[in-house]
Amino acid sequence: MRNYSSLLRLSRSCIAAGVILFALGAHAAPLAPTLTPEQQAVHVLNRVAFGPKPGDIERVSKMGVQNYLDEQLRPETLAYPPQLSERLAGLAAPNRTAGEVVGEYVELQKQVRDEDEGARQRRRAALMAIARQTAEARLARAIDSPRQLEEVMVDFWYNHFNVFSGKGIDRALVASYERDAIRPNVLGNFGVLLKATAHHPAMLYYLDNHLSSADGYSAGGKKAGAKARATGLNENYARELMELHTLGVDGGYSQQDVTELARMLTGWTYDQRALIRNNQTFRFDAARHDSGAKHWLGREVAGIAGAGGVAEGDMALEVLANHPATAHHISYELAQYFVHDAPNQALVERMARVYLASNGDIRSVLRVLFASSQFLAPDAAGAKFKTPYQYVVSAARAAATPVVDVAPLLATMAQLGMPLYGCQTPDGYKNTEQAWLNPGALTRRISFATALAAGKLPLAAGPAPALDAARLEATLGPAISPRTRDAVAASAEPLRAAMLLGSPDFMQR
Repeated sequence: MRNYSSLLRLSRSCIAAGVILFALGAHAAPLAPTLTPEQQAVHVLNRVAFGPKPGDIERVSKMGVQNYLDEQLRPETLAYPPQLSERLAGLAAPNRTAGEVVGEYVELQKQVRDEDEGARQRRRAALMAIARQTAEARLARAIDSPRQLEEVMVDFWYNHFNVFSGKGIDRALVASYERDAIRPNVLGNFGVLLKATAHHPAMLYYLDNHLSSADGYSAGGKKAGAKARATGLNENYARELMELHTLGVDGGYSQQDVTELARMLTGWTYDQRALIRNNQTFRFDAARHDSGAKHWLGREVAGIAGAGGVAEGDMALEVLANHPATAHHISYELAQYFVHDAPNQALVERMARVYLASNGDIRSVLRVLFASSQFLAPDAAGAKFKTPYQYVVSAARAAATPVVDVAPLLATMAQLGMPLYGCQTPDGYKNTEQAWLNPGALTRRISFATALAAGKLPLAAGPAPALDAARLEATLGPAISPRTRDAVAASAEPLRAAMLLGSPDFMQR
């Protein structure tokens, strides 16, 4: 076994080699006018999946990329491997209802109030277990699920409808939010997805709409007086709903539209006791609702008093989901994620037209994207820079090393600036090169590549063998350029696998 000093020297050598390779890659020769079937397979696996596992390139080349895309667009036809199913079934937190997890969280909070150090330790351990199991369920699927497009879209939509897991009770709600609001709808109807996120307590809490009330409302249900605490109107969710989730920042709305939408959404909340007792995740509080008339997005909205007031918010979601600005905004974001950081506007417009014609059917929009000449164009191959999440997951898939403990992968994502469920701002993590390409990040990525390649990343209980560079190179196929292959071949054997995972070719997708 190498001692610490020799491993450190190896790491530094690999970092230096990787940085040089990255500089070389910036001037790589352009691809041929069309992609070969094998190059198409690599490209599709890097965009529709989190990169190839051993044998994937050959399998996709043989079946044809169109057949692979059709298969991925119908994830319900692809069964989980038994080992993955067993692993997911054994995780407690991701399989419990939102109410059950929140109940445990609240009980732990009560115990901590007694200022007992043992209670504090139990709370920390329980919260860590919830977070770890939630993350394990996500990463296990991302690495081993055959439904790769489904996992890619979970990543995409979670960032689009971001909820920060570090805010209060959302620590206990993130697993349910992803499982119940995001995952079932990633390839379905955008309006249904929008409503699912709007009704989930994780979003209601994160953007404070659970507190939003008509002006003058008090916690006792009376007009605010000297002894009454008025909660008042909160515009946080209404603003992000239009700016981020639907219309986009240039979607043609005003500050008055934000205020009026916030008024329509007053009373949209959840009751913690009902959540814990009956798993009731959404509640409309008619007493908090502003039943006055509104003028929103150029239309008059007659106020509705009583329980029927919830219809105002539902109507607003439907209008936003079917708005032309939303069609363009969602199409742009999908094209940016799957094609180019600055996507072709003609492609975006085609996607937006299909979005409107299909009433927001996500699968139909993706079919247009995948069938476009821009998606399979040679200049699209390798044009996207992997986010830390994509980089770490794709490395785990390519290495094919059993991942029993996801903690080292989670730690790497955090070190790279992308802790899972850890984006504090509602705009979520970016997926562009500008957001993630910098010298410090490259150094940390290559350090991770070195440890993974050397078998030094503690992903399982026992020691792991070093990666076989030849097998890894075969797994990645034409994703690795001839220039990088030559540089790797000219290097010492212990460096080769690390250089492949730390190469500019592997950091692009």
